[in-house]
Amino acid sequence: MTWIKTISYDDATGKLKSLYDRIKGPDNHIDHIMMAQSLRPHTLEAYMCVDKNLLHNRENIIPEVFLDCIGVYVSIINKCPYCVEHHYARMARLLNDDERALEIRAALEIHAPKQTFDDKHALMLKYARYLTQSPSEITEHLIEKMRSHDITDGEILEINQVTAYFNYANRIVLGLGVELENDKIGLSPGNTADPDD
Repeated sequence: MTWIKTISYDDATGKLKSLYDRIKGPDNHIDHIMMAQSLRPHTLEAYMCVDKNLLHNRENIIPEVFLDCIGVYVSIINKCPYCVEHHYARMARLLNDDERALEIRAALEIHAPKQTFDDKHALMLKYARYLTQSPSEITEHLIEKMRSHDITDGEILEINQVTAYFNYANRIVLGLGVELENDKIGLSPGNTADPDD
């Protein structure tokens, strides 16, 4: 499951058990990326808070489905199949349109978001790509171009934070050898501001 020791749901106690109870899926399933962080419950808790607020908070303006799309793209760029598959499954479920989901994935895999997105959303994905591959090359010109496509500063911040988060998550997965589960992928918490949901 990972290259380091982990603590399963059944073996968890104290704070870790409490955290697991907040995120467990059917049959007490814990996503491998979460279990990979089980030796340090305090950092797992921070990770969960960031995940919840960046991807699953109703105060975000950008729809969750597009935030997951950003995650899929960043994970494709970083060659992180675990995160690609988890967030593709979630994106596809939110879209409720398998053909559209496949079309999006195909365009992202060849780094051609313009094939399937309007200029505004393609530009959002371009920013995510630059931030992932060459962040020092981003200039104010790109931000101004985003604004000219009616992307607000708040939306730019959301894209920035979600992109940074997925780069972080990809490095957890790739750096610890986290393996993809055989089932139950793409699960997520509720869409509220309640950290316990």
